[in-house]
Amino acid sequence: MSVVSDFADSGECQHRGKSPTLALVTKEAIAMKRHIATALLLIFFTGPLQAEISATFVQASQSILSNPHDLKLSPDGRYLFVADVGNNRVAILDPETLAPVGAFGEDHQSGTHDVDFDSIGRAYVASTHNNRVIVYAMSGTEAKRVTELTTRIRGPEGVLAHPNGRIYVAGAWSNNVVVFENGIMIGELGGLSAPHDIELATNGSDIWVADAGNDRVLLLSEDLALKRELSRESYGFDGVRYMDLLNEGSLVAADKNNHQIKFIAPDGKLGLVLGDGRPGRGPGKFKTPEGVEVRGTDLWLSDSGNDRVVRYRLTLSP
Repeated sequence: MSVVSDFADSGECQHRGKSPTLALVTKEAIAMKRHIATALLLIFFTGPLQAEISATFVQASQSILSNPHDLKLSPDGRYLFVADVGNNRVAILDPETLAPVGAFGEDHQSGTHDVDFDSIGRAYVASTHNNRVIVYAMSGTEAKRVTELTTRIRGPEGVLAHPNGRIYVAGAWSNNVVVFENGIMIGELGGLSAPHDIELATNGSDIWVADAGNDRVLLLSEDLALKRELSRESYGFDGVRYMDLLNEGSLVAADKNNHQIKFIAPDGKLGLVLGDGRPGRGPGKFKTPEGVEVRGTDLWLSDSGNDRVVRYRLTLSP
């Protein structure tokens, strides 16, 4: 309150004895100062205002997928790679039209759940049902097997190729996160329950892990030290699965068994929620959604129970 009083007292002293016109102008200036002071107080006590996010349905893919899970744009943005679980493959779509343009892995993958790319464009694919992450050299839509990671992981459902050169794998059946460097296991975090996705935090170092069986999301350091927890009690998670992040830091998470997509602001506030909590099909409706991919204002989601990928356009307003 002192800020407003200081502005008001100063203004009143300036216009005493002045002409009516000047006094009117000065009163308007005082009112403006009060508005500014009030805004400053709000920012001081509540922090900067978060951008309001809205999402508009754009289109859905054809019925060529079977229980699609996580998805990832190729490093050049030309292709959308989809973990096509029921077809035991990675399906490749045009990210603009969602038309199919390729696929690979049908002859050796099993229960494909996730895909990510490293700094030189190699694809890491979680082939869940045969307990391995397969590494591919990519040339457009053509994939060539290079090697695989298997140590200490069962039922891998999430994989992250970190900028530090390490590969982080979430073992949904082994209830752990395993870290590889140059193909060798160098670290492990246990005590989880069916962990799924692993995503890089916006600081370029920390990682987000969907601890699905515990209905929570964890923020870990690159050395697997716990830094933060987004709990079921705070966000109503029920089987939280795959995630991605907006440029301004909001976390976008597929809350599978609630049939919803939840946006969580950097300060932890729950923002936009897509889906009404009931399974459905159509704009703003989902059935057991799993995958999330964001680039700019484009959002792609795996509407897994409806065997399709859907695309939305995001709008951020201050």
